[in-house]
Amino acid sequence: MAEVKQLPKRDEVPVELTWDLEKIFKDEAAFQKAFDDVAAKAKSFSQYKGTLAKGDESLLKALEAMLAIERQIETVYVYASMKNDQDTANADNQAKNAAVQKLAAQVSEATAWFSPELLKIPNEQLQNYFAQNAQLKAYKHLIDAWLEEKDHVLSDKEEALLAGASDVFATAENTFEVLNDADLKFSVMKDEKGEDVELSDGIYGTLLESTDRRVRKEAFQKLYEVYRQFRHTFASTLAAQNRMENFVARVRHYDSAKQKALADNHIPVSVYDTLIKVTKKHLPLLHRYVKLRKEILQLDEVHMYDLYTPITGEAPIKYTYEEAKDEALKALHVLGDDYVSHVKEAFDNRWIDVVANQGKRGGAYSGGAYDTAPYILLNWQDTLDNLFTLVHEMGHTIHSYYTRHNQPYQYGDYSIFVAEIASTTNENLLTQYLLDHFDDKKIKAYVLNHYLDGFKGTVFRQTQFAEFENWTHEQDAKGQALTADVLSDYYGALNKAYYGPDIYNDEEISLEWARIPHFYYDFYVYQYATGFAAATALAKQILNDDPKDTEKYLTYLKSGSSAYPIDIMKKAGVDMTSEQYLEEAFAVFEQRLNEFEALVKEGL
Repeated sequence: MAEVKQLPKRDEVPVELTWDLEKIFKDEAAFQKAFDDVAAKAKSFSQYKGTLAKGDESLLKALEAMLAIERQIETVYVYASMKNDQDTANADNQAKNAAVQKLAAQVSEATAWFSPELLKIPNEQLQNYFAQNAQLKAYKHLIDAWLEEKDHVLSDKEEALLAGASDVFATAENTFEVLNDADLKFSVMKDEKGEDVELSDGIYGTLLESTDRRVRKEAFQKLYEVYRQFRHTFASTLAAQNRMENFVARVRHYDSAKQKALADNHIPVSVYDTLIKVTKKHLPLLHRYVKLRKEILQLDEVHMYDLYTPITGEAPIKYTYEEAKDEALKALHVLGDDYVSHVKEAFDNRWIDVVANQGKRGGAYSGGAYDTAPYILLNWQDTLDNLFTLVHEMGHTIHSYYTRHNQPYQYGDYSIFVAEIASTTNENLLTQYLLDHFDDKKIKAYVLNHYLDGFKGTVFRQTQFAEFENWTHEQDAKGQALTADVLSDYYGALNKAYYGPDIYNDEEISLEWARIPHFYYDFYVYQYATGFAAATALAKQILNDDPKDTEKYLTYLKSGSSAYPIDIMKKAGVDMTSEQYLEEAFAVFEQRLNEFEALVKEGL
């Protein structure tokens, strides 16, 4: 029997392909010292209670003390989380991560009194504080943002109770992550070469892109065989997550969990609802694309596992990680020498954890804290899609770099709403770079196909997720039990509505909700779609070669949370309260769909 290809153990991965977490803490002793220091500072923070209204200096002192604690717990938290992500089956990592989550809850509980006490200070008195104290004025936007949430802040006792329960509220998400990333065991299957490979959530996407229909069908069916076995457990964790988010929204006097989630970033609910409305209006474009797949692939039926393989066949271009780094630098050069220099810094200083290993968290992300490098987690495969993933996450990382080097700590982060814009702008720039630099019609067709698939996955698919997430919260609010059957029935019907009459709605796809981690992120997914649409407009501006447009874009990257997200994007040139940016995005999708169809008709 042929030897089964297995993922390497963590200690078998070449050091140069791992992120360097010793830059955060050189050893476990340093980590423990920081951990203990945070715990001590949190315990002593009560000394400031009752002092905020005594004068501008008292308020400043307490505010800076609280932010210092938050800054330190952020670093400790990120370190423990990343250690756990690199090997979720490692018991020491699990214990460290659990301890830090508990500490974070203690910090939240210790500082929970601050906001209610601040909001009791009359606005006129606060404005006098700002006028009297230049140092305090540096925190004005931060405090003004808190004041806008005044109607949703509870009493000291209630805030402390909620803060102290934060680790309890994280139970559903944590259980999902352990089950999904560490405990699920998938079977062995044969790849295109007939070799045995160990199926995992991490390599599933690559197998689904296979031009061998047997491979993608088998991967699809075998993956969901496992999720079907645990569907009731996954339904329980998702239902608990919805109940928790609805509960918190209700006690904070919001109309819905959606309203609360969007209010955290000062985003009108209409932005979410408009996304779903405009996307559903343009579903005929997706139906047309599915039908085109059916015709080109000469299929009697288009199954869900047929939606990710390149229509044009085997990829005419693939990239090793080293080759992908070179291409990324070329594609992003349009953003200027300074931007590119920081991309090189990421490549040269082990900011990136590159390859998959046993127990490693699946997918990809960019993270880090204000006082760390903006690290990237990948699960590298030598595909064009992974090149796009690399530039996507690099968009987040350079956004973080610029923000943290141009804003003080209180504004040194950015909202999730604007985060996806930076990453998908990079994707759009890469797409245009590839189309401009290859004359081969097969390559052009492949890149266009990849773009159409990316749009499908980022705009149509994420909006489908957003509609599903909105529905689950509404059902829970009505008292509907979110059982595995209820979730699967609705999801299956929704999937059929999105992909249209030519899709064969495989029974397995009704279980897709069970494996989506973003459903535990409190109305996160819609921002992928809005971000991609906004990025389309920004990329078009940047590619016009007007330095002013590029400078406006870089200014956005440097803005952090120094203003509200909607206002930051308006200054960058995109009004996300309107339908226009969405209509522009769908127009680009239609244009490139037309280009792709024309190339196909030419016979390449």
